[in-house]
Amino acid sequence: MDAAGAVPHTGAPGAVPAPGGSVRLDVRALGPLAGYAANPETTDLFVNGGSGLWIDAGHGLTFAPAWRVGESEVRELAVRLIALGGRHIDEASPCVDVRLADGIRVHAVLPPVSSTGTLLSIRLPHAANRSLGALADAGLFGVGEASAARVNRLRAAVLGRQNLLITGAAGSGKTTLLAALLGEAPADERIVAIEDVAELRIRHPHVVALEARQANLEGAGRIGLEALLREALRMRPDRLVLGECRGSEIRELLAALNTGHDGGAGTLHANSLDDVPARLEALGALAGMSAAAVARQTVSAIGLVLHLERTAGVRRLEAVGRFTLSDRDRLSIEEV
Repeated sequence: MDAAGAVPHTGAPGAVPAPGGSVRLDVRALGPLAGYAANPETTDLFVNGGSGLWIDAGHGLTFAPAWRVGESEVRELAVRLIALGGRHIDEASPCVDVRLADGIRVHAVLPPVSSTGTLLSIRLPHAANRSLGALADAGLFGVGEASAARVNRLRAAVLGRQNLLITGAAGSGKTTLLAALLGEAPADERIVAIEDVAELRIRHPHVVALEARQANLEGAGRIGLEALLREALRMRPDRLVLGECRGSEIRELLAALNTGHDGGAGTLHANSLDDVPARLEALGALAGMSAAAVARQTVSAIGLVLHLERTAGVRRLEAVGRFTLSDRDRLSIEEV
């Protein structure tokens, strides 16, 4: 959907139950990639022009030697997939990102922007609707009593309506953990989720989603995350969720979380727990906020920071932190 709108995240058309209570994606639209995408462990597919396909099935990237598709066919596939997402790709607009049915995300880049042929990056939300218990069984929180203690703590944080920030590098499992945590919210609460491209698949009976809209070919019609945050506040959310903080929308998010909208959550790219304060200061600067303003609002707004890391293809909750103010009125963080 190339528009902002409210849609339920209770499963897309074509999705069918899979073992373990998850939902099997309808990947038929991916054509020659469908067989690779059908594996429930596969999270990402990367096609590098005519030179090959790489797959991430939870153990790092692996090359698919059986893939034999030339550059012209890859380009045709890219054009078709982008069209299915309601947009157009050509030399005038050579980089396009769309969402297909079931939340499958497709990003395509054409030459000459890409010097190695047509590039396809496909994100598959197989794991995005896993419960907190399922993530624990997969080892995200460690093993044994330590894992159980972390799960209990996170459930208590959700039920206690703490505002949560999930951080980590790309592909570390931020969206998956965010969806699982929101699935623990009471059924009588209304969750409003805002994303640049909709990926969250929350197992909850009352979820509506707003998705940003890109500008058209004339440069008009853009609806950004800042505008959607303001619209969401008029929808009486019990929990306000920003899929990813990546720009000046951090100002609206912090303002909302400081004015009675507790129980919210969001994600942020960061390489380590210690890097999170600097990332927030940088985003705040884009919104014209001083470092001191970012620090004071963040300490008041965010209850816990959950930092994920991915090592040798294995995702895990590496650290839990809490924001504090330094003696110079700057944002800092401590592990708890």
